[in-house]
Formats: sequence, structure tokens, C-alpha cells
Amino acid sequence: MALPQAKLDATDARIAALTLPEGASWAREAREGGLLRLRTMGLPGPRDEYWRFTRPDALNAASTPGAAIFKSDETALFGDIDRLRVVFRDGVFDADASDDLSLENIEIERLETATAKDIHWAKDLYGVLETRGQTPVKRPFAAMNTAFATDGVVLRATGKVSKPVSLVYLHEKTDSDAILHFVIRVETGADLTVLENGPAAARFNKCMEVDICDGGTFHHVRAQGRDHERLAVTHLFARLGEESTFKSFTLTANGRLTRNEAVIEITGDNATAHVAGAAVGDGDFHHDDTVFVTHDAVNCESRQVFKKVLRNGAVGTFQGKILVKAGAQKTDGYQISQALMLDEDAQFLAKPELEIYADDVICSHGSTSGAIDDEALFYLSSRGIPNAEAQDLLTLAFLAEAINEIENEAIAADILSRLEGWLERHRSA
Repeated sequence: MALPQAKLDATDARIAALTLPEGASWAREAREGGLLRLRTMGLPGPRDEYWRFTRPDALNAASTPGAAIFKSDETALFGDIDRLRVVFRDGVFDADASDDLSLENIEIERLETATAKDIHWAKDLYGVLETRGQTPVKRPFAAMNTAFATDGVVLRATGKVSKPVSLVYLHEKTDSDAILHFVIRVETGADLTVLENGPAAARFNKCMEVDICDGGTFHHVRAQGRDHERLAVTHLFARLGEESTFKSFTLTANGRLTRNEAVIEITGDNATAHVAGAAVGDGDFHHDDTVFVTHDAVNCESRQVFKKVLRNGAVGTFQGKILVKAGAQKTDGYQISQALMLDEDAQFLAKPELEIYADDVICSHGSTSGAIDDEALFYLSSRGIPNAEAQDLLTLAFLAEAINEIENEAIAADILSRLEGWLERHRSA
């Protein structure tokens, strides 16, 4: 079916401002495939089912909307953790600011270098999981990323990696428009932790494809930068093998528009997939979590845990689905999305879904929104705790279920301290 003219025009204008990067024949074919998918589906519009809660206009625009640089004297997130830093400055790899990329049990290579080689392990993954994730829901910004990503890295873990790989995104240009792509393969029995933090660019399009082989473990903790005017659309595609583990947590504080999509495909028996997030927004803030978990194996577990704290007109959106295919018996699927509204101007939009074709499963979903419990607030206040501090304590307790999904206690404590600081700065009188 032909695209509506408005969608066709917007797509052509966006593509015209971009250039397909050079590379080996396999990389060129993958990029051309992404471009074809993008042209076929077109950029999203408000009439698209999975975009009706989030207006994509600023993401669709051919020119980059400007975003002011946020200055802060706050210490860098994850700064006290021994990690290997890979730094990107406005979407460009910064070798001088990055650590030596040599580390036992892992191969790390810049995307530009990997895609220039005729033979490379990334050939079997680049754009592959993104393509699989286009069914049944179209994800045009992911296809755009595969086609036009200008930088990124490929990582291959061959054993237990001794320290996390930390992707650091610096934003220094008010009109930067970054498109980064990451390809990650966790080999059989390997164990890898990836950290991400920073605002990245005025407008940021990121795609991460993660292939976890049998018995592999992948932990992912992300904190999206505090530059309030930034725009971001991100995609995390993951495929899980037998007895593998995938756990991802995202903290979002501020940001005019953030859309995070996670597409998880469980293909091996006895695998575990957890994806969680905590978002705190004040004022001109729109945060969208869109998650799709597919169970296609026996005796697997998935958890989706998302909490949002909203005030002063902030908007939170959650769209989550659990699909259990025929034969995926003994599935345990859990989904919860909740919003805490700190005033009457905030808004929470939710669309939880279950689609089940197996009969021996345990699946549940729930979505709620509401204000702070007056009785609990009165209880704390009656014991001498100032009202504002009591409200913060109850807010942190509300976010705890999502933060508890982080297994590393040091990282969880750092995340908690950042949330405490945000609440204190935005505390109502």
C-alpha cells in the first residue's frame, strides 16, 4: 500500500539530509536493506498505533532542533566504578578521552573499522536483530539507524569480562544530531556488563543489537543525560539462547522527548529476560517506554518493571507486550507499569498487552497511576519528618521495585543517590 503523501514527503526530506556510510559489501547490503525498510514503512505519524501517545514531529524533522548544554558540577555517574570507558563526543568516537580498548575476554572495535572488513563476526548481526524486530510492529527509526549510523562499536565477549564496558556520551554542540549503532555478542558462557550515561547530542538515535548465546549473561544499566532540551529515540534488540540471562535497567531524568524501545526475543529454553526503568520528569517532559517481549521457548521468565514520577505537566507513556508463542510452555511473564503523579497536571498513558498461544503459562500485567498516599504522608509527618522530605521518602519507595532490578549494589546505590538529588532539586515548597 502506498504511503500517504505527508508521510512520504517527511521521509524523503529526512533521508535527503543523510548519507549512507561506506563499508564492505555485507555492510553496504545491510545499510541498503535498512534504507529500503525505512522507505517502505515511512517515518511514524500520530495515526500510527504505537505512536499515538507520542508525537514524533521533532524526531522526523530534517533539521536538528537545538538543545542547550546543561552545565552541572555533579560528579560523573559510575565515576567510582572500575570500568573501561568508551567515549563519544556529539556522536563521534573520542579515542583520546577513551581508555585503551584492550581487555581480557572481550574484543572491542569501532563500527567504522569493523564494517570496512570483508570478513567479520558482526556480519551475522548488524541489522539482523533490528530486521527481526520489525515484525509485527514497524520501527522506522531503528531501520534508519541501521542505514545511516555514523559511529559506534562492536563488542564480542568470549568469557567473563572483569569490568564493565562504559559507553560515555558527551553533548557539546547545541545542534548535534548523532546516530550510533552498537553490536554485541555474548558467547557461550560469557558474562558482560555494559553501562551507558550522558546526553549524547541535541538529537540522538541509538540502536543496540545484543545476541546472547547459550549460558551467556548480559547486564545493562543506562542513565540518560540531564540536558533537558535533548531529544532521543533508542532501540535495544536482544536475542536470548538457552539458559541465558539478560537484564537491563534505564534511569531517565529530564529530557524534552525520550522514546526507549526494547524488543526481546527469547529463543532458548530456561532463559531469563528482565527489562526495567525509572523515569522522573518535571514540566516539558515526555517519556515513552515501548517494550515487546516474545517467548518462543520452554520454561523461560520475563519481567517488565517500569516506574515514572511526574509533575508540573510531565507526560509518561508505557506500551508493553508479552507474546507467548505456541509451544512456549512453562512461561512466567510479569509486567507492571506505574506512575506517581506529584500534582494534578501530570499525565500517564499506558497500553499493556498479553498475547498467549500456550496453555501452561503464568502471565500477568498491571498498570496504575495515582498520587502519594495521604495516610502514609501523614504518618511520616506526625513523626517529625518535614512534609517535603516525607514526600521524597515515599517517592523513592515507589521507585524501589525498578531499582531493585539492578544486581550490582554499588551501581544501584549510585542510581538511588541521583534520584535523591533530583527530588531535592525539584522539591515542591
